[in-house]
Amino acid sequence: MTGDPVAKVTVGNIEIGGGRSPVLIAGPCVIEDRVSTLKVAEDLVRICSTVGVSLIFKASYDKANRTSLGSFRGPGPREGLEVLAEVRERTGVPVTSDLHTIQDVDEAARVLDLLQIPAFLCRQTDLLTAAANTGRPVNIKKGQFLAPWDVKGIAGKVNDGRNLLITERGTTFGYNNLVVDFRSFPIVRELGIPVIYDATHSLQLPGGLGSSSGGMRQYVPHLCRAAVACGVDGLFMEVHPDPDRAPCDGPNMLPLDKLEGLLRQITAIHQALCGVGQ
Repeated sequence: MTGDPVAKVTVGNIEIGGGRSPVLIAGPCVIEDRVSTLKVAEDLVRICSTVGVSLIFKASYDKANRTSLGSFRGPGPREGLEVLAEVRERTGVPVTSDLHTIQDVDEAARVLDLLQIPAFLCRQTDLLTAAANTGRPVNIKKGQFLAPWDVKGIAGKVNDGRNLLITERGTTFGYNNLVVDFRSFPIVRELGIPVIYDATHSLQLPGGLGSSSGGMRQYVPHLCRAAVACGVDGLFMEVHPDPDRAPCDGPNMLPLDKLEGLLRQITAIHQALCGVGQ
């Protein structure tokens, strides 16, 4: 992996890109409550420390893009950011969450180490420039409606692509389905931008359950292994101790007890690639 053209992005004390081992961005879909969020964060820190994978903790304080009006959204920015600040203080790992409006940006940037832009908002110029102007690194989910080469226009809105991560989360494939084009990883990386693969959302079935989204979490390990073999710079996974009882995105979240084994597999794949070059 010598001579990797991908720029380095630093989130907290974690360096992403440039041939480094894939980072993990993980946590529950949404902050359900303070106690359970802290418990998942502590479990993730333990697992990642055991395997030797760098962790950025993710949980949304407001899921503003739910399928139906009655879907659970989370505690909101004030309480949610307090919880994420406590996660960082107690565990020492960087934290991230979704931004949906320009009004979110300054308050969120005071707590979050990485500002995440949801896929549906990836072309919202004012939101992107406001996030970039904070000086925090920005992670933009590539919209389900975009080709990988369309990322160039998005990158031009965020410091000309500097201090930026792009997350691939699948492309719309007919109704209520997504498909991952594995060509997108090298295409985006050729722009010099580190690429994260969102393994759980790309297995979502948007609106597939009528009033909520379905998912196929049984394929998370398969696609993670393939993405790491393609040379991604990190993996994004929503995890939960009991996905079937989660208030949102349960069908595509990975059970927490399956994570350590999967991380060992992807670490072995990355190490094998480093041995032969890419």
